[in-house]
Amino acid sequence: MTATTTASPVSFVAHVARLPKNGMPVTIEADEAQRAELAADHGLESVESYRADLVVAPWKSGGVRVSGRVEARITQACVVTLEPLDAVISEEVSGLFVPEDSRLAAPPFQAGGEMVLDAEGPDGPEPFAGDSIDVGALAEQFFALAIDPYPRKAGAEVPQEGVGEEAGDRGQLFEKLRSLKPRS
Repeated sequence: MTATTTASPVSFVAHVARLPKNGMPVTIEADEAQRAELAADHGLESVESYRADLVVAPWKSGGVRVSGRVEARITQACVVTLEPLDAVISEEVSGLFVPEDSRLAAPPFQAGGEMVLDAEGPDGPEPFAGDSIDVGALAEQFFALAIDPYPRKAGAEVPQEGVGEEAGDRGQLFEKLRSLKPRS
């Protein structure tokens, strides 16, 4: 995993030096304090529940595959009305990790030195150092990606005041905006 400046509220460090062939199951269930921190970190009203069920398994030569699902119930503010809006997150978690000195960590290059990336393809493996990976932080990344950045209650609409008015009326709209600007 790449280094981060702050630890995840749902951090779970899995030691991967000796993994069972069929993998090691990991379950992360956030307590009240962790859920409050998740809500604050991701701009949510609240996180009512958070659970990650993962399997950490060996992959290729010294690599690690993390797979599973993160599920949560959250409350966000509607971007139109600012009223609370409940949402359910059920997101698949998937990640590949290789030791930082592994040849599998090198990006694939074609002849001529061009790197080929497929936006729809799977992510390449991430390098890690030592003998552990924070699988809780990985699950939180997938949780964050599943949050709707613009939640809107059903039927909520943005007021259309000033939209489509004649050019002469636009001056009044800009005058209203100028009046909102603080005086220096």
